[in-house]
This record gives sequence, structure tokens and C-alpha cells, in this order.
Amino acid sequence: MPPRPRPGVLAIEPYSPGVAKLPGVSRVIKLSSNEGAFGAPPAAVRAVQAALDRLHRYPDGGAHRLRHAIGERFGLDPERIVCGAGSDDLIFLLCHIYGGPGTELIMTEHGFSIYDIAGRLAGGSVVKTPERRLTADVDAILAAVTPRTRMVFIANPNNPTGSVLPAAETRRLRAGLPEDVLLVLDGAYAEYLDRPDYDPGTALVDAGENTVMTRTFSKIFGLGGLRLGWAYAPEPIVDGLHRARSPFNVSVAAHEGGIAALAEPGWVERSRAHNAAERARLSAALGDIGITVHPSEANFVLADFGTPAEAAQADEALRARGLIVRRVGGYGLPHCLRITIGLADENDLVIAALRERVLQTAHG
Repeated sequence: MPPRPRPGVLAIEPYSPGVAKLPGVSRVIKLSSNEGAFGAPPAAVRAVQAALDRLHRYPDGGAHRLRHAIGERFGLDPERIVCGAGSDDLIFLLCHIYGGPGTELIMTEHGFSIYDIAGRLAGGSVVKTPERRLTADVDAILAAVTPRTRMVFIANPNNPTGSVLPAAETRRLRAGLPEDVLLVLDGAYAEYLDRPDYDPGTALVDAGENTVMTRTFSKIFGLGGLRLGWAYAPEPIVDGLHRARSPFNVSVAAHEGGIAALAEPGWVERSRAHNAAERARLSAALGDIGITVHPSEANFVLADFGTPAEAAQADEALRARGLIVRRVGGYGLPHCLRITIGLADENDLVIAALRERVLQTAHG
């Protein structure tokens, strides 16, 4: 008999990344993975190119320079930062460290699918709580807590809904959870926000020993292809992450590219301003042609077509023009499409394609 995976592994639905190619289409515009509209910062590209002659050397196992650059950029203690091959790397580690057989992980019904995969791969059970208007419901989460609960995951802003849990609500959530339950606040899209009632998790991490904030370089910093993320956590959790992570989990290219991206003058501000303006414009244009767009604080919008069939037909109409967006049936939203905010001309093409689709439908 051949080797068999341990129980539960084959029940996990593999993560489905955004489509990147369309057969027979020469020019493809990929708006399915929430990648930064402007690509990678020029300084990061130059830094990666300069590192090519060191590819035969192992990277700095502790990512010391990168951690200090992150700490300086965000005003954090570098000794409480752990870097990884994307924030997903750190999410999997946290689930293996704090989860496992007999434990439960709580997430919301439309939360990021990696939490479900990581929790179950670690051998635990995953509990999904209802949301309120596509936003995490603190009362529902607290009501789901049992003696087996070990972790709660919140993406803030959430993917794929784009909704935000205000700082007061995240504080209420933390206060209502047992002290031995780890709260993980995933701030993958944090840099896109600039509002006073939002905290990506820094304050709660600093306030106790049971909260972790994860962040990524894959979105506003445009380094998704390098796989680079980080966590900010209390010292005991940092210690556990260092014990569990692989020895060289941040490549030479990612290390140098990340440092350079952090230092690119005006990059975050320019990207945030573009995203806010284009997100508002795209949302308004789709609303004008009768498509419901749910409020979003991230670099994407969730367009609601009413039925799964209409969403699928709209997706096909977009693909016919070389435009790839994300179907989100796997998130329990089969009637919706998630559309990444691209460059202005790319967003214009989305608007034109969906306007044409709506007109065709109206005229039979």
C-alpha cells in the first residue's frame, strides 16, 4: 500500500490563486490577485538586480537588516518582528504552533481562505461565524468561543469583501476573548487606509501578550513575486515563530527588495491616493450601470451581480476582452466578482466591458 496522508489532509480544498492567462488572448490584464497597480518600486527592482551576483550565498537567516528597516518605517521594535516567505508562511506557522488536534480556530464566513487551510492542515477544526453586512461580527465571534478555541483570525480590511472592523471593535473583540486565545490581525491591505478609527493591530500587540499582527509586501509594495511578509508580536510568540520557521525563509532577493521598497520616496502615498480615487471612480461607474458594489477599503471592489449565473456571464464578458477578475464562489459569494483596482485605463476597460454586457442583457 502506498503512503497515505494523515486524516483530514485530503479533505482540504487547495487554495485557488487568481487566473493569470487566457487561452488565445495576446494582451491580458490581470485584476484577479490584488497586486499593486503600479508594480514594484523602481528602487526594489534595482536592488534585486544588484543582488543577482549573490544568489549562490545563503540569505541572512535572521533577516536583521530587513527587520530593522521595517521597524524604522513603522515605528516598531525590530526584535518583535519576524519575517517570512509571505504572510501566509507566518499564518501556517502560527496554526502549527498554537493549533492542532482537539483545538478550534475561528474565522468569519467570508474570511481569507488560507486561515481555513492552515488551521485544518495543523489538525484543528475551523469554525466560521456569520458576518454582518459583509463585516466581521464581534458578537458572533465571541459567541462561538469554546474551551477548545485557541485562535481567532481577522483580515482587516477583509479579503474578499473589503470591509473594515474599526479599532474600537477590535479592542472589544480582544477584551471579550479569553486570555489564552490568540487573536491574529491580518493587515495585508493596511497601507491602503488612512483613517483615524483604524488600527492594523499594533496597539493591541503592544497592549498584551496574546495578539499578533501580520503584514505583507505583496500588495501596496508590489513584491508578490518575491514572497515576503512579516509579523509583529509579543516576545514569547516571536520566540515560538523563530523556533518553528525554516532557517532561511526570506531569500536574498526578497530581503534586498523589501528594504528598498520601504525606502522608495512617496511610494505608499502615491499608491494610496491612486487607489482611493480609482476605487471610488470604478465603484460609481459600475453603480451607474446598475451593478451593486459593496463598500471597500482595500485595493479591490466586490461587485454583486445578484445571481451566480449573472456573475459567471459577466466574468466571461470580461475575459472575452482579456480582463481577468476573481470569481469568489469559494468564499460563499458566487453572485459576486472581486475586481482589483488597476491603472486608470485598465479600469476604463472593465467599465466599458460591463456596460456593454448590461446593455446587451437589457436588449435581450
